[in-house]
Amino acid sequence: MSIVHKATLTPTKNEIFGAWLATQTWSPGELVGTIGSYRFDDPAGKVGIECVLLEVGDSVVHLPVSYREAPLDGADDFLMATTEHSALGTRYVYDACADAVAVRALLTAALTGATQEPMDVYDQGRLVDRRDTVVTATGTGSSTVGVPHFDGVTIRAHGAESRVDVGGFTVAVKRVVDGSDADGTESIQVTWPGGSGALVGVRHR
Repeated sequence: MSIVHKATLTPTKNEIFGAWLATQTWSPGELVGTIGSYRFDDPAGKVGIECVLLEVGDSVVHLPVSYREAPLDGADDFLMATTEHSALGTRYVYDACADAVAVRALLTAALTGATQEPMDVYDQGRLVDRRDTVVTATGTGSSTVGVPHFDGVTIRAHGAESRVDVGGFTVAVKRVVDGSDADGTESIQVTWPGGSGALVGVRHR
C-alpha cells in the first residue's frame, strides 16, 4: 500500500516537472498534462517513489521521481526541485535514476513480478479514499531471491533512455515512449489509457 496524503504542494508537481523537462535536451516538447502514475514502496517507509506518465509535446514521457525529507548525498545534479508539502513539510524531489532506494524498488519489481501499490489517500492520519488505477505496472520476473543491498548507483546514460548500474545489474529506464521496449531480460510492463510497453528493463551485467 502506498500512502498518499491529501495535501497541497508549492510548487505543484506539474510545475516541477514542466520546469525540469524544459532543461532536458532529450525532452520532446512542453508539458501538456499528466496521464497518471504508478508507485512502488520503500520498505523502510522513508522515500516516496512515483513513476509519472506525462503528455509532453506529441509524445508520452515516463518520469520516475523520488520524494525525500532531506537532501540525497551526492545527487545535487539530479535534484528537480524542493516543494512545500502541507502535510509533510519540505520535500526534495529527485530524478529517481540517481536514487538507490528508488532504483532498488524498480529492480525488485522487475525481478520478482511485483505489481504497483494501491494508492490510499489519507487526511490527517485517516483513510479517506483509494484512488482508481489509471496506470498499471507489473514486473515480468518470478525470482524469490532477495535483491542485494547497494548504497549507490552509477549512471551510464542519462537521456531518452537512462541506464543505471547497480549491484551487478543494469537497469534501463525508457523516458520518451517511442514504441520500443526498454532493454532487459526482465522488465516492468506498464499499461495506460491508449498505450502499453516495457518502460523499465533489467539485465545482469
